[in-house]
Amino acid sequence: MMKNIVSAKWLHTNFNNPNLIILDASPASNKSGLVVKYPNMQIKDARKFDFKNDFSDSNSPFPNMFPSPDVFEEGCQNLGINNQSIIVVYDNLGIYSAPRVWWMFKTMGHQKIAVLDGGLTAWIEAGYSSEGISERDYKKGNFKANFQPKYVVDINFIEKNIKTQEALVVDARSSGRFLGTAPDPREGLPSGSIPNSVNLPFKEVLNNGKFKKPEALKLIFAKFNIEKEKPLVFSCGSGITACIILLAANQVITNPKTVFDGSWTQWALTKF
Repeated sequence: MMKNIVSAKWLHTNFNNPNLIILDASPASNKSGLVVKYPNMQIKDARKFDFKNDFSDSNSPFPNMFPSPDVFEEGCQNLGINNQSIIVVYDNLGIYSAPRVWWMFKTMGHQKIAVLDGGLTAWIEAGYSSEGISERDYKKGNFKANFQPKYVVDINFIEKNIKTQEALVVDARSSGRFLGTAPDPREGLPSGSIPNSVNLPFKEVLNNGKFKKPEALKLIFAKFNIEKEKPLVFSCGSGITACIILLAANQVITNPKTVFDGSWTQWALTKF
């Protein structure tokens, strides 16, 4: 079984596998104040995973919402992705948007996908081949989406869960935004939190752009005293950094895990 997180060395060793596809999920911008160390660069032969234009619901008023299976399938086929493809996804911020892509593929039933630990920075600083960003056309792939609804919840579930507390909602935003003591970076959006949720800022599970070791991650999640088998729902501003802490949790705890796709943006704009 393929690991969920792979190193730059692993990717370099497997670089010539004919089934390997490398996806660049670098965002056009970010709301966390992160700075790109190597702008306008990509791993050699990487294919651009375009969240905004190809892999989000263009009809939704909320950012980064999950597309329909048909839209996701078409986007993957246009990138030349096949059912047998081995996918490694990275971004140019170390660990930021790549876990979102990992989660999206898992939700669409594709298991052979991993996140590159440390992203583009780790790859370049290991001395491996990079190139300037360029657009290419690919032979259409045969990827088929197989949507797994257990991996995503909507605002109706979140509203009911406030009363039932069936699941624990874990929020990846900064403590200031979560507590309402710092402004939200999205204009017109209040800060604050979903009732009964807990806060785990995504930067706490990272160290210099890579995931912390499992021993450290175990200690981080242990502080929440999570009941065995209690479902976990991960949230953030718009569903991106939620997937960072989901992937971190996936390394050390077996509880069922899902993402609130609309996250705080949808909750705040709907409930305030």
